[in-house]
Amino acid sequence: MAPETAPRPALTAKGARTRAQIVTAAARLIHEQGVPGTTLENVRKAAGVSSSQLYHYFVDKDELVKAVVAHQADTVVSHQSQAHLGSPEGLRAWRDMVVAEARKSDGRGGCPLGSLGGQLAESDPQARALVADGFGRWSDAIRDGLADLQASGQLRADVDPDRLAVTLLAVLQGSLLMTQVQRDTHVLETAIDTVLALAEA
Repeated sequence: MAPETAPRPALTAKGARTRAQIVTAAARLIHEQGVPGTTLENVRKAAGVSSSQLYHYFVDKDELVKAVVAHQADTVVSHQSQAHLGSPEGLRAWRDMVVAEARKSDGRGGCPLGSLGGQLAESDPQARALVADGFGRWSDAIRDGLADLQASGQLRADVDPDRLAVTLLAVLQGSLLMTQVQRDTHVLETAIDTVLALAEA
């Protein structure tokens, strides 16, 4: 039986900022270079911290990667929750934002959360579970907006917001991967527009 890991003391405000600085730097590097291509030394330099600071917050790369997964999940869910999908204007603004972000990066890196799932699902069960939870929360946030849209009569009454949210997220993931490979947002725009056109009242 493995010994239990002692709980870490609560972070000070400064400690929380330093840890967040490390995670943010790691998230950017991993999105640009992938998990295998990102080393702790790369992260240390990008975050501007010492080795002792880095290892104070993360015992190894696996722990840091899991923190990055949680960070990316929290970020996409937060952005989704602020998208106000409950109105046609909000839905269109969300669609335009997704396309604009993909166009700005030329598709590089793919989805910040989905790309992590692709890299970790078969090698790290804990990270895979974190990505799956992130997708679940993301889908819930989309569903909440779609339910509001339906309540206002802007979404067909026979559409299930839960199922549409899952479909829209799946379409988004697949089209972001194609955008990453093709370096062209045409598939992304077409896929999202088609799903929305089929669902709108």
